[in-house]
Amino acid sequence: MIPDFLVHEAADVVGVVVVEGLKAGQEITGWVMKEDETVSVKILNDIPIGHKVALKDLASGDTVIKYNTDIGKVVAPIQKGEHLHVHNVKTKRW
Repeated sequence: MIPDFLVHEAADVVGVVVVEGLKAGQEITGWVMKEDETVSVKILNDIPIGHKVALKDLASGDTVIKYNTDIGKVVAPIQKGEHLHVHNVKTKRW
């Protein structure tokens, strides 16, 4: 199986898209590397390669965990399967 997205470990709330051409409505499969498991999600938006997909619903103010590391806070609600990027996540530094 060639994954559509990668997740470092099960605690992460996002996966990184590693293929081109993902379109809204597709069911995509990811590989959770640390646990060597797969996970699937139906995407709600087109998501470009290198961008993130939400693996669970996130509310404004929630912390985004990627690589088991805090990478920012949610600034607009995000649904599972939604494109997660600078329009709905900001750094906590400023």
